Amino acid sequence: MAKKKKAPQAKRITNRRARFDYELGDSLTAGLELTGAEVKSLRMGHGQLRSAYVTVKDDQLWLLGAAINGTSGVPIDEQTQTRTRRLLAKRREIDALIDAKQQGRTIVPLELLTQGRYIKLRIAVGKGKKLYDKRQTLKKRDESRAINAALKHGNR
Repeated sequence: MAKKKKAPQAKRITNRRARFDYELGDSLTAGLELTGAEVKSLRMGHGQLRSAYVTVKDDQLWLLGAAINGTSGVPIDEQTQTRTRRLLAKRREIDALIDAKQQGRTIVPLELLTQGRYIKLRIAVGKGKKLYDKRQTLKKRDESRAINAALKHGNR
């Protein structure tokens, strides 16, 4: 009996600034409309969500600002690296996101999921933090690090 090939480890493409810049609510998963070269590049981990955001146009969701870089074996033109890509979601999910957008909230892309057969994008509705909120987040993080370090060194 032949051995099965081990599936390559999925690369995590995350938006690390999202949790720092926004107060996030529940997340949901949406599909992406991609080309074959873009899929191959994302499976290799060549993508960025750093300045990406989701907008609504003509009752559809669109991902703007996400960069998918090509590799030596998978060339992608510079113009198409940051093109707008349509998100695929159910109608009631889209309507809920449109309502949240009309209330002044932002739809933030959190993570590209490349594990299964399809490439998906995890998005969440968030409210932008003010500067003092960000300072409080940094302060809480520093305090928790200090407590953990004290506990770690105190047990020796």
